[in-house]
Amino acid sequence: MARHEITMPQMGESITEGTVVEWHKKPGERIEQDETLLEIGTDKVDTDVPSPAGGVVVEILVEEGETVDVGTVLAVIADKDEEAAVPAPEPVREAPQPPEPPPSAPEPPPARITEEAAFAPSEAAAPKQAANESFFSPLVRSIAGQEGVSDAELESIAGSGREGRVTKKDVLEYVAGRPAEGAGFPEPHAVESAEGPETRVVKMDRTRQIIAEHMVRSKATSPHVTSFAEVDMTNLVSFIQREKEAFLKREGAKLTYTPFFVHAAIEALREHPVLNASVSGDEIVLRDDFHINIAVAVGKTGLVAPVIRNAGRQSFADLARSVADVADRARNKRLHPDDLQGGTFTITNIGPIGGLKGTPIINQPQVAILAVGRIQKRPVVIEDPKLGDVIAVRSMAWLSLSYDHRIIDGAMGSSFLTRFVGIVESMGVGP
Repeated sequence: MARHEITMPQMGESITEGTVVEWHKKPGERIEQDETLLEIGTDKVDTDVPSPAGGVVVEILVEEGETVDVGTVLAVIADKDEEAAVPAPEPVREAPQPPEPPPSAPEPPPARITEEAAFAPSEAAAPKQAANESFFSPLVRSIAGQEGVSDAELESIAGSGREGRVTKKDVLEYVAGRPAEGAGFPEPHAVESAEGPETRVVKMDRTRQIIAEHMVRSKATSPHVTSFAEVDMTNLVSFIQREKEAFLKREGAKLTYTPFFVHAAIEALREHPVLNASVSGDEIVLRDDFHINIAVAVGKTGLVAPVIRNAGRQSFADLARSVADVADRARNKRLHPDDLQGGTFTITNIGPIGGLKGTPIINQPQVAILAVGRIQKRPVVIEDPKLGDVIAVRSMAWLSLSYDHRIIDGAMGSSFLTRFVGIVESMGVGP
């Protein structure tokens, strides 16, 4: 029977450790090759890890929430479904009962019981292996400390983990079911009626925690300014509708708006290189290559912005394939931390999720980010060479450019937007 050890993978060149976010299988359960076994996370991205082989999960060696070094064995999979593959749990040994006193022995006088002794755990209670300090993971002890769970309470929790270990889930369920302090006693003050507002407290998931940290750091680093412009997308909308089927058949990628935006941004950046830079102290670091981040919505949890590397050297068809590739891997949690690093400029298309316009936050250490809003038909005044000013129905969209006011002023930001608009509005005859 072959056994396969699943180790913490190398998630990027600079990544040396990872956290087990969630196990998708339990010991004893079958798993198919390439089926998701667990989800792991770093300080940049969470990723699903597929099983390298089909079989039975024999052991899970690292609990959810634990952080371990790259190369650490996380689990063992056996390629045959045999009961022997899954180690049977050790029988629970009951604590010895104190001997019955002899019937003829006189009853001893009652001992004086101090307050400390009255509330100390009884020696007759069955001691769990959890009494050993190393039994509880650092994560479990951290949660217990935050929630005011004593060691005695921890030892009373029935563990659902491997070999009866107490997991994060066990502690949180215990805390949720524990009566609040003072339960059973009347409140000393009036309480809000049942008709009043209700609140729930939930912990941020890892994705939201990462986003929150990055956004706070960006606002603290760069003085943000946002400039706006509107772009007439009518010609581009018609072109995409007309050519999308032929393009998919010819190039093997969907024809979407994003590669057009990337192409237009690169051309505008060539003429405004300070927007493709970063700040280091009192120096401006200008970059000759264009590594463009594109923001991708991941469910309802937030956004990630993978990088299209060397986008300025790619043909339009290559850009379309690159956009499709990174978007697909982002939505299916197959990005690596390196996919999120090294970008020089970011584009976020908020239109598909209903955003009209916004003020995006800079993706550090970059100095600018462009948001494209929803395309909507509305009446606008256009200049016709024969008819003069006329009102027509056009497909319009708002653009929002947020930039670092330390090195970019309003004139530069507006100039970039003007160039971007001109390029997009000329894209009616093909890329």
